[in-house]
Amino acid sequence: MNYTIIFTNRAIKDLKKIDNKTKKRIGNKLKMFSENPLKYGKKLTDLKIGTYKFKIGDYRIIFDIDDNKIIVLRLGHRKNIYKS
Repeated sequence: MNYTIIFTNRAIKDLKKIDNKTKKRIGNKLKMFSENPLKYGKKLTDLKIGTYKFKIGDYRIIFDIDDNKIIVLRLGHRKNIYKS
């Protein structure tokens, strides 16, 4: 079963700041991860920004799961993503 991927407005803003080559890589990985997000995702210890994360190179995707939907909350470089 594939999960539907939904981007929040904040995630769309984050995505616009990323170069096209990296966007494409993130898109391909998200498609792959949507088949079984809990296999590829890790649970976050600090749940203030989200429940799970995907690692894609130096980038992190923070997301929640709701029924059969992956809700992407934030995207960003690993150096900056956890800063509020």
